[in-house]
Amino acid sequence: MLTALSIRDIVLVDRLDLEVGSGLTVLTGETGAGKSIILDALGLALGARSDAGLVRAGAAQAVATATFDTPTDLDWLAEAREKGLEIEPGEELILRRVLGADGRSRAFINDQAVGVNALRSLAQALVEVHGQHETVGLLDARTHPGALDGYGGLHEDVAAVARAHDARREAQQRLDTLRAEASSAAARAEELTLALEELDALDPRAGEEAELAGERALLGAAEKALADLSEARDSLGGDKLSQRLSAALRAVEHARGRALQAVRLEAENAGTASEVSGHDHPVVLRLAAAAEAIDRTLVEAMEAVAQLDQAADALDVEPGRLDKAEERLFALRAAARKLNCTVEDLPRLRVRMREQLRLIEDGAEALTAAERTLTAAGAAYDVAAATLSSRRAEAGDRLAQAVAGELGPLKLDRARFRVALEPLPEDRRGARGAETVRFEISTNPGQPFGPLDTVASGGELARFALAMKAALAARPEQAQPVMIFDEVDQGVGGAVAEAVGRRLQRLASGGQVLVVTHSPQVAARGHTHWKVRKGDRDGATITTVEVLDAAQRDEEIARMLSGAVVTDEARAAARALIEHPDR
Repeated sequence: MLTALSIRDIVLVDRLDLEVGSGLTVLTGETGAGKSIILDALGLALGARSDAGLVRAGAAQAVATATFDTPTDLDWLAEAREKGLEIEPGEELILRRVLGADGRSRAFINDQAVGVNALRSLAQALVEVHGQHETVGLLDARTHPGALDGYGGLHEDVAAVARAHDARREAQQRLDTLRAEASSAAARAEELTLALEELDALDPRAGEEAELAGERALLGAAEKALADLSEARDSLGGDKLSQRLSAALRAVEHARGRALQAVRLEAENAGTASEVSGHDHPVVLRLAAAAEAIDRTLVEAMEAVAQLDQAADALDVEPGRLDKAEERLFALRAAARKLNCTVEDLPRLRVRMREQLRLIEDGAEALTAAERTLTAAGAAYDVAAATLSSRRAEAGDRLAQAVAGELGPLKLDRARFRVALEPLPEDRRGARGAETVRFEISTNPGQPFGPLDTVASGGELARFALAMKAALAARPEQAQPVMIFDEVDQGVGGAVAEAVGRRLQRLASGGQVLVVTHSPQVAARGHTHWKVRKGDRDGATITTVEVLDAAQRDEEIARMLSGAVVTDEARAAARALIEHPDR
């Protein structure tokens, strides 16, 4: 629903902010007051063609902003997302257009810059315009299938056709894929067989490259460590060091024994032999300490050699193991280069090759099964499409009768309407059914049916659109956009004008309709009444809009009844028309 319209510097409007309610809003005013400016501004906000002439004289730019309730339609929301907009149901939808005096324009949706085409595309689902110079919506034949399906309550039938179409398309794609793969695999059968034999002999495993690379690094490091240990053992001297240390220990022990003997002889010569043991003599003590140090060194050296031998035993690897790991790694990488893939892909490629060869062997059976699936899917689609076609024909007959009932009161009794269903060629039948749907009219007896825009005049076209909308609105579940009718009552009065007003009021119940009118019979049906005025302000001509209260509304409709001079009789007639519009 349209909730607000803001206009800045468009033609004769300098600044205007309007709140728009539900129901029927009527716009009245003297000819030339600027009623069309309001619709032009709204059209600008909706992406209509721009013209620098819309910018008010002396202004740098014109701005039109239309605020809507965001649609809940999933297709509309999906289209918005495709255009880069994140719009959630329930939030405001603000469409804004800025037009410079140089004719350049910019478009925004919720303050995000968009292309004018994107703005127009999204706005088409929000508003339909039916007027003297253009009718948007019904003239677009692309809207006719949706309108007919909505009128006939055929949404489930349409969904069934879409599902059947998707199933048929998937079955066709599966068959095409199998045929292409079978043809390709057959041409490569010999090559695949040889390559698979090589892969089977190689037997690659997932993650094997990383394992081999790690093993090669480990074995290489182990070999270097063994060389370092051997060098360390050689530096220690091994058994030779032990022999040298043992010899040194024996020599020191001999020296200590001789030193002890010398000390004792000296004590005997001095007559103190009984008092001297010799063991505490400094030389003997030092030689004893040297012997202990050599003994410790001998023990530590033997321990070091033993530890080095144990480390070497721990690092000892199977002879040739490194060579085997490297040969395996090189073989895997060579196979990957040959098959133009990574080593990690080799196991998966092996599986795919088996599947391709199996496809050659079992291809006939698989293709036959896929063909049967496609045949069944095609038959299911034909049934669903035929059901939809039948129900569309029934709904089209009902709609034609409903529209015929609306044409007479609108002074279009010579016109005829029909729903034309034309079967599509087999290759063009799709998710929307097996036929085109077009609304066609004949404006006079003997004239052939044709597109809706063959109606003679703009006024007749607007009234025909009103008749169509009135008939379509008979289905309350049929969602309606905001509808705008510009002088739909031109050239008619009396009973026809009353019929127009009655249908506009019916359309507006539960929805939203804006109508520009010169007819008091139509204006009397409005829920909200806007009066467009043109006046002077500071030497400039300005258009304003006044929302009328009950008394002002009586006076305006009286003016429409009587002309320049409003009489008491006109006021009484206006009150009667408002209170009893059907009399």
